[in-house]
Formats: sequence, C-alpha cells, structure tokens
Amino acid sequence: MEALRRPALPEDAVRYRLFAAAGSGGEALLRRCAELALVRFAPLLAAYVWQRQPFRLRYVPGRGEIPAHLGGTTEFGDNVEDEWFIVYLLREITREFPGLAASIDDNDGEFLLIEAADFLPKWLNPENSENRVFFYKGELHIIAPGEPWQQGWALSAPRATVPQALALLSTRAEEFLAAEPIRAALNKRLHGYPEKIQASLHRARCFLPAGIAAVLRLRPSLVAAAVQAFYLREPGDLGACRRPFRTFPAEQRVMALVTFTRCLYAQLVQQQFVPDRRSGYTLPAPAHPQYRAYELGMKLAHGFEILCSKSSKVAPDAKRKVLSGPLWERFLRSLKEKDYFKGEMEGSAKYLELLHMAEDHFQQSVAVPESCDEVSPGDEILALLQTTPIDLKELEREAACLPAEDDDSWLDMTPGALDQMLKETRNESLPSPNEEEQNYDLETVAESMKAFVSKVSTHEGAEMPWSSDESQVTFDVDSFTEALDRILGADSEELDSDDVDEEEEFGFSDEDDEELDAGNGRQEQKVSPEELVGSLKAYMEEMDRELAQSNVGKSFSSHKRGASSVGAAPCESAGPACGAEAAELAALDVDMNLVANLLESYSAQAGLAGPTSSILQSLGVNLPESTELPGS
Repeated sequence: MEALRRPALPEDAVRYRLFAAAGSGGEALLRRCAELALVRFAPLLAAYVWQRQPFRLRYVPGRGEIPAHLGGTTEFGDNVEDEWFIVYLLREITREFPGLAASIDDNDGEFLLIEAADFLPKWLNPENSENRVFFYKGELHIIAPGEPWQQGWALSAPRATVPQALALLSTRAEEFLAAEPIRAALNKRLHGYPEKIQASLHRARCFLPAGIAAVLRLRPSLVAAAVQAFYLREPGDLGACRRPFRTFPAEQRVMALVTFTRCLYAQLVQQQFVPDRRSGYTLPAPAHPQYRAYELGMKLAHGFEILCSKSSKVAPDAKRKVLSGPLWERFLRSLKEKDYFKGEMEGSAKYLELLHMAEDHFQQSVAVPESCDEVSPGDEILALLQTTPIDLKELEREAACLPAEDDDSWLDMTPGALDQMLKETRNESLPSPNEEEQNYDLETVAESMKAFVSKVSTHEGAEMPWSSDESQVTFDVDSFTEALDRILGADSEELDSDDVDEEEEFGFSDEDDEELDAGNGRQEQKVSPEELVGSLKAYMEEMDRELAQSNVGKSFSSHKRGASSVGAAPCESAGPACGAEAAELAALDVDMNLVANLLESYSAQAGLAGPTSSILQSLGVNLPESTELPGS
C-alpha cells in the first residue's frame, strides 16, 4: 500500500500531474519543463476564459512513494469543457516533451476510462485503475498487470505504484499502448481542439458602467468571477445591492462588447432577476430592442459590486513587477512566433486588447510565486480602478462602432438536434426514413430478443449477445429429474396443510386419494424419472386445456392450420370438449406473440424513452418512429 493516498477532490475539480518518465527529473529540470510548456501553449491559454480557476503547473517535491513532479488542481465549476481542455493540454505537452508522462483524475477517478468504457479490458475496473493510466508521448497508455517476477507486483494487486508505472513506461511503453478503440474514443472526445476554443466563446453587447468596461479591457477573465458571484449569490450578498452602488453607480453606463464562454453566458441569461429600485438600475420594456443588453449589463454590474463588497480593502500591487525580465520576454516572443496578434499593428486597439489578455494570463498562471496568497477578484478590481484612467468619451466613441454580437440561437435545442447529438455520442448515423423502413425486420426483432434472453445475467447486469463470452444456457434433463425425485419422491413425508391446499387448487379428486391408499398397501416402488416427467407434462396439458377456454388463452396468437377451417363447423356443435382439443392442436406462435407485445409496448412509449426501445437499441435493432401493430 502507498504510504500517502491522494486526497479526495471536490466534485467540480480536476487534478493533473506530470512526471519525468525515466525517474530522473530533478527540480530544475521539472521547473524548466513547466516554464517551456506554458510558453509553448501561451497563444491558447492567453485567449481562454476559465470558469473558475486557470490551468497552473507547480513544482511538487517527492513525498512517500510519489516522486517529484509538476502538478496542479483546477476547479472548473459547471463548465466541464475546462476539464477536457486540460486533458488536451496534457496530451499535447507529453507530445512536445517526450520525457514527461501525465496522469489526470477527478472525483470520479480515472475519468478518461469512462469515455471508453465500452472498449476496456475485462481486468480493468475502478478499484485497480489508479496509477495505471498515463499520457506518454502524446498517446494514452494503460499499465496492465503482468508477471510478478518481471514487473514487481503481484497479479492480484489492486493498484500499481507510480515509480513502477514510470519504469515500465520508460522501458516498454509500446507494450502498454491503449487499444485502438480506446484511443479512438478519447480522440473523438478531444476532436476539434484547439479550434474548439473559439467556438466555445460568445460575444454579447452589454450596457454596463464605464468602470467595468475599463476593467474588462485590462482583465477580460474577470467576467467569469463576476458571473459566478451573481449566479451563486446568497441573500447576504445582495446587501450591497439594495442601495445606490458605491463602486459601479448606474449613472455612467456605456455599451460594450463582452466576451463570455457559452456556459457563462447561459448562466447569466437564464437567471431571472429584478433589481432593487434603490440600486439605480432600471430596465426598459421587454420589447425594447436593447433590452437584452440592459439586462446583461445590470446582472454583470451586480456581480462586480458583490465582488468589491467582499474585498479586504487592502489594495494589492495592481501590476506585479513581473512584466519584465527574461521569462516575460520569452513569453511575448512565443506569442509573436505563433501569430497570436494576428498581424495587428503594434499599438492598435486590437493589438492592445490581445496584449492585455496575454498579460492577464501571464500574471495569473505563469508568474505567480508559489508562496504568494491568491488575490481575491474584488481586490484586483479595486486596484485596477485606482490605477486605470477611465475616458468616458473614448468608451462612448467605441460603443458607436461596436461589431455585431454573436447569435445565441444555440441556447434553444430542438428535439431533432438532441437526437442528433445522442446519435453522435453513440457513434451512430441517423438513417433516413426510407432506410429505416427497409432495415426494419420483425424476424430480426424476435431473434434478437431470443438471443438476449438466452444469455446469463449477473449482479453487474445483463450482457449483450454479441459482447458476451459466456456459453448459452443448457438444460440437463437427468439432473433436473433427479433433483425433483429427491424432493417429490415416494419416500417423502406426509403432505402438510399447504400441500392439501394445492391439491384442492389443482382439483385432485377423492378417487386419486383412494388410488394412493391402495398403492400404499402394496410394496412401494420408486417413481422413475420418465414417469415423473410424464406426470408433469400431464399437469401442464391439463392447465393448457383450462387456460385455452379463458380470456388468457384467447389473448395469445396461435399457428393457423388448414385443417382447422375444414373442421370448424362440426366442432361448433360438438361442445367444449372439441374446442379444447382444437385449442390443444393449435400451438402458440411464440414469435408472433413476442413481436406483437414488443410493438404494443413500443407504441405506448409515444416516442419517448422506455424499456422496449432501450433493449432493442442495445441489441442493434431500430424501430420506426410510428409503428402499427400487425393486423391493425
């Protein structure tokens, strides 16, 4: 067992670690790798808006069986895309720096495996997956258990240790490369990065105080803290908003284009909120063309005011003395080499906007001392207001020529779009209505259900026919009859009261009792298995004859025989005995009954999710949306 287990993570946080695969990573080498990695990916990180906390690598000295490494923890809140962006960064870092191996987990454990759950090897489970999943040289590796004399741990060991895993990666990485389906599933989830970053942003016009517009020009990432302060507000937080705002009064407001992530924008838009009249913030009529901009600006102003009301009132150094020196110079040079400024002329408005974003990221993630306490957003906002001149006329001129805001129709998801998304998640293509009708086969439905029922289920659930390695269920007649013979044999003791009740229920007559008494007078003979099976068949046939005349029997479909129509007339006058014999001759059509019941259940779902559609889709059978019962 490892001396020090990893501490539990919050529900909305992700933890990541970068190790030197060869085990020879000293502090200087690891710190150098962290610096180079953040500089290398500066163009991506500078333009990214984090929901709560940024991606940040820190040197962590060795402790117990965990060697020295680069690590960090990021809270991503409600935006799970932050977590997957970090996965993408780690994969690319190990590709750029082949000597590093990366691991990542959250409160669900090795969540990368969840994405490829359909393709994992049988031996891998949540209990033994710790310290077995790594990114190495840009590819996913899974350290499988092996011979103890070769790999240093027993096959039955529930978990591996980091030094053992790193030693195997550095010497035999090709043996532990994850299977192609597993890597394909993970690559599918990461598909679209880094272009996906821009697609996740949303630009909207907001009518907000000039001070907020000036602050967001310098620190655009503060929009996330303001949205979270408003979205997660408590009754006590609104105390500062029930009077005229002290930091951001409503009198000096301008129109500005604010960049959100889609998650932040949705959180702000979907919140229903009416401002206090004493705050000075009023909204126009909902039919006003700028109503949305006024509403967004009002909500942002409340978020910023709440942040400032929680400030410690101790103004920090607004611009830490870090935007100079060799590290900043290398950082800025990397941005220019990667065309971060997109050809903008140095000193232009767009160039300065991009430069402020880069400075913001550098101060948050690269140049913060490890011993430095994190500055609260409210303190930073107040410090920026003290050191930043606010030119109201300049802001009004910029508001007169703002670019168009983004379309927010993505907030409304139609049922068709949801179906398409679910199909893509299952790696299926949506068939056209004609193809769907052509692929629809009742025989396939019946055969698939038979194959499913014939499989063995366990406490872990039922396995699909094509993925189960279990043999089909077999029935040993001899063993079954021997077991029945031991239970119901002639040597059994007298029947109890429950058995008497069962005799009455099954209609055993007094004549049967007399025959049994007569038999007891003679030498008892053991009932053979063949006689016992024959007796059971007789009971079953008697039950079938009785049920055939009831509503239960009439609810099942039977095989149609040509002779039945010929003898129909005589049978009608022959009485119930003839009807019972006819019912006995007409065997049930099991397939027809199965399909009819499935279709009836599917029809009752009315297009919604239900047991029938879930089972059939798991079996690879897709029914049309509108299904009529046979014969209707």
